[in-house]
Formats: sequence, C-alpha cells, structure tokens
Amino acid sequence: MLNSILLQVAGSNMSSLFLIVGMFVIMYFFMIRPQQKKQKEQQSYVDSLKAGDKVVTIGGAHGTIVSVREKTVVVEVDASKGVRIVFLKTAISKDASSQLTAE
Repeated sequence: MLNSILLQVAGSNMSSLFLIVGMFVIMYFFMIRPQQKKQKEQQSYVDSLKAGDKVVTIGGAHGTIVSVREKTVVVEVDASKGVRIVFLKTAISKDASSQLTAE
C-alpha cells in the first residue's frame, strides 16, 4: 500500500516536471530564438553599413550615410543644406532605400 502511494506521488511529480520542461522548450522556440536571430541580423546589417546607404535611425531620422567610422556614422539628413549628424552605429535602425525614393 505504501509502495503504491509513493509511486503515485512520484508519477505526478514526473508529469509536472515534463510540463515545466515543455513550457521552457516552447518559450525558447517562440520567444528567445527569434529574438536572437533578429539581433544577429541587425548586427550584421550594422556591420555592413557603407557610405551612400540610405538609413533610418531609431529616433526616426532619415538620411544618407556620408562616412563610416569605428563606432559611429555620419548621416546627411538634408542634402540641399548639407546638414550632417553623427550617430552611433547602434542607432541605425533599418535600410530606407525604398522609403526615401518613394517620397
């Protein structure tokens, strides 16, 4: 009798353990892994920046990269007046080639 009670308790603990492990696996594949992939893509994009690329910053400023330095880029935001701003490379959000030509 005592043996069967111990087996029932151990069985319910094992099912709870499988449930918790399953939740972590699901969280990894639906939350953690896609975020890591997105970060790697963003880092490779930032590493590949070059003069002439049209970009958008995380603050929403649109412009064209004039020069690339080690940790910063110089972005020209108004070509007619020659307005240039220095941004950290990490502040560059995305490519804006299609957005700037559409305006």
